[in-house]
Amino acid sequence: MSNLWPSSPGGMVMRRKTVMPIFSCGSLRASSSRRAGCGLVALGLAALGPLYCFGQEEVDEGVQRPAGHVLWVIPNFATSPELQEYKPLASREKFQIAAQDTFDRGTIALAAAFAGESQLSRSNPSFGGGAEAYAHYWITAYSDYAIGNYMTEAIFPTLLHQDPRYFRRGSGSGWSRLGSAVGQIFWTHTDSGGRQFNYSEIAGNSAAVAVSMAYYPGQRNASNAAEQLGTQIAVDVAVNIAKEFWPSRGRKASRKSGAGTR
Repeated sequence: MSNLWPSSPGGMVMRRKTVMPIFSCGSLRASSSRRAGCGLVALGLAALGPLYCFGQEEVDEGVQRPAGHVLWVIPNFATSPELQEYKPLASREKFQIAAQDTFDRGTIALAAAFAGESQLSRSNPSFGGGAEAYAHYWITAYSDYAIGNYMTEAIFPTLLHQDPRYFRRGSGSGWSRLGSAVGQIFWTHTDSGGRQFNYSEIAGNSAAVAVSMAYYPGQRNASNAAEQLGTQIAVDVAVNIAKEFWPSRGRKASRKSGAGTR
């Protein structure tokens, strides 16, 4: 998944996705400096899925091109329409998705915004203050996105022969689409066309958390790492839900009329 929540220690903030990098989702890295708040935001976003499902019609959008960004800013290059005949990605295509999510203007803007918030809250006092400190915050926030994207969308999917894409269902009841969005965090396609546990999501995010501990002083223990990993997975769930229900290009979501027919 892409990753959209930087890992700066000490507080909060869809990732990947790939906004909410969040949302990876592109992607969202969970900020260790704002973990508690980030977790609440992720849970709130995830809760919007079930709420949206009430009154949702059985819709069929056909084969629609996924929107380039979710919530106008989160990169969405790793999303693909659900296919009848599965076609795996070559290794270079997996790295291409990671690069698109990493170098997208939305990811750069998110890193800049989160860097400003981290500096205002002094989430890492060792960075100091002023323009030099802001540059430090921005570099570390952007590094979180880049490392998370490449770990979950390119490196581990290539090594483990798994598909990093989110397969948007885009049709059926709201509840079935919600189940598909959450399930793909833990179950994914393999390059051979089968399905298996999503090791790339868990191992990739774990590796990204481990690497981030090298450049965030004072947050180097197992408890912090486990909390950050859990928050990141929650963020990725929220990002998948947003990807599933965000309208495709040229298509608006269909809802039942609350008034009904007379």
